[in-house]
Amino acid sequence: MAVTGGCYCGAIRYEAGGEPIMKASCYCRECQYFTGGQANTFMAMPISEFRYTLGQPKGFRRADLERGNLREFCPTCGTHVATRSASLPNAVILKVGTLDDPSVFGQPQMTMQTADAQCFQHVPEDIASFERFPGQ
Repeated sequence: MAVTGGCYCGAIRYEAGGEPIMKASCYCRECQYFTGGQANTFMAMPISEFRYTLGQPKGFRRADLERGNLREFCPTCGTHVATRSASLPNAVILKVGTLDDPSVFGQPQMTMQTADAQCFQHVPEDIASFERFPGQ
């Protein structure tokens, strides 16, 4: 599978290849900050087949978290494009909304951190669901 995408203003562009390592929605409180209150829907792709083709993102990692993720976003428009996680060292986590064709995502294989879901969020019942991260 080959995908392309970028930020809202067009200053950041990327391409990724290979098969998705994971397709999921996360309901943790941290993700709610990034999405404006909804679940964070993402696709983890092999890092070896990912590259930025235009522009360079700005990175942010919370210094107070032991294993804080690196969030990559457009320095111009602020679109959160990707995440690099120590929990998935061989993957880049792409935000589905940044894909040129979000329909290639299909649907999540799982939901996680559902213990943090808000009453207004819909958690699908027909896929694997975890109150915390899988394996915890």
